[in-house]
Amino acid sequence: MTASAHAVPARRPVLVDAILPRAGAMTDVALVLAGAALVALLAQVTIPLPIVPITGQTLGVLVVGAALGARRGAAALTTYMLAGLAGLPVFAGFTGTIAAVATPSFGFILGFIPAAFLAGWFAERTWDRRPWLAMVGFVAASIVPFLVGVPYMAYILNVVMGAGYDLGGIIAVGVTPFIAGGLVKAAIAAIVIPAAWRSVRALDSRR
Repeated sequence: MTASAHAVPARRPVLVDAILPRAGAMTDVALVLAGAALVALLAQVTIPLPIVPITGQTLGVLVVGAALGARRGAAALTTYMLAGLAGLPVFAGFTGTIAAVATPSFGFILGFIPAAFLAGWFAERTWDRRPWLAMVGFVAASIVPFLVGVPYMAYILNVVMGAGYDLGGIIAVGVTPFIAGGLVKAAIAAIVIPAAWRSVRALDSRR
């Protein structure tokens, strides 16, 4: 048996590829900017908390990653982050400043980039076309920002600010409040993206 028999499944077209099958470089740029704008818009859906707010950003990350694919999704979230650091009011609460790097929540914004890549990676392997499989992929992608954001938050709170949170305290402010909302956002994305695929297939069948 050759090594190619064990190769990772090939990339398949994602949602925007099905809608815009002959898209070029300029279209890709426009899609990346549109993805960043969607995340910026959902960032303003905010439930304030003492340390890190609950926002709609993660839903945007999942939808953008799945719809655009791994590379364009990661590029969109990188664009979003850089726009905020440049001063554009794209972060939660219509904020944007280079000083955001010193806030406890910035690590989650960093984590959105690989999260979008992972959501797109799953979509490129057609996980986004069935709700139950999409849910698995979106939950996995939703975990990624915590892998970056929680250690970053702990560093800012304990080393930079000297707050002295123990592990339980970090989990209480940086993980627990977001579990239910994260599952809801993953479920919404797992409904929206497969539904969009069904619409695309229905339109194609009528042509």
